[in-house]
Amino acid sequence: MSNALVPELAVSDWRRSKAFYCAQLGFSCAYERPEEGFCYLRLGEAELMLDQIGAGRSFDGGHLPSAYPFGRGVNLQIRVPALAPLHAALARHGTPLFLPVEEKWYRTGATESGNRQFIVADPDGYLLRFFEDLGTRPLPV
Repeated sequence: MSNALVPELAVSDWRRSKAFYCAQLGFSCAYERPEEGFCYLRLGEAELMLDQIGAGRSFDGGHLPSAYPFGRGVNLQIRVPALAPLHAALARHGTPLFLPVEEKWYRTGATESGNRQFIVADPDGYLLRFFEDLGTRPLPV
C-alpha cells in the first residue's frame, strides 16, 4: 500500500491471526482475500500482511516455518501513540506478555532515544515489540 517495507507473515490460521491482530491489538483490515487466506492490516502507520500456509501462494524450498514459534530470531517493532491502552486490551483478553513493559534508552550517536515497550507473541509465536516514543536525551556522563 504506502510503506516501503511491509512484512508478510506466514501463519497457520489466518482467521485466528486476523482476530488476534484486530480484536486485541487494534489493527484494522484494509482488505482481505479469504479464498487465499490473506489479509492486509494497518495500525497507525504500521502495515503487515498475513498469509495462511497452504492457501494461495506459499513460499517453500525451506523458507516456510515448520514449528512453533514462527519467526525465530526476529521481532517486529511497532510504534504506537500510547502503550497503556494496548497493554490494557491484552490484559482484558488474558494475553501474556513475552517481555513486560519496560523503559529502555538506546544510544543513537551523541544522544539516546527512549522507548516504553513490551513484547507479545502472536498465535504463531511471531514476536511483536510495541513501543511508545519517549524522545531523546543527552548521553549520560
